[in-house]
Amino acid sequence: MTSIRRFEDLIAWQRARTLAVQVYRVTREGQFVRDFGLCDQVRRAATSTMANLAEGFERGRVSEFHQFVSTAKASCAELRSHLYLATDIGYLSSSDSSELMQMANELGRILGGLRAAVARERERGSVRISEKRHTPSAIISLSTRNSALTQDAGLRTQD
Repeated sequence: MTSIRRFEDLIAWQRARTLAVQVYRVTREGQFVRDFGLCDQVRRAATSTMANLAEGFERGRVSEFHQFVSTAKASCAELRSHLYLATDIGYLSSSDSSELMQMANELGRILGGLRAAVARERERGSVRISEKRHTPSAIISLSTRNSALTQDAGLRTQD
């Protein structure tokens, strides 16, 4: 079993971080960097996704973590929407667009699984994230029961 002790251990956060780095890479180039409005919006949506996961996890309450995971998922959708526009107006190459969309879609699925797992824990009545493990018990119990589910929900660390 892999225990989640820090937000950095969440696959969802790791993937969000990787996506944000790629977003910054592509927005430093060409016309994209000169479109201050769209460039800023794309960067904010990407960084918001990873930041909301970190903040929600550190709040220590299952209900707050659920809310922040939901917000992170919404930010990921916002990012995808901005990427469509950036592609349509020629700021992104076909390969960059495909890579970023694939990453954002995968992250959205991971966040959906994480949100569902945390919602189940909230419905069971858990209030606090365990101080000892610093993670919702849903994450711990899912880790021991079904590694495929935990992988999909972004609950295990990457190897």
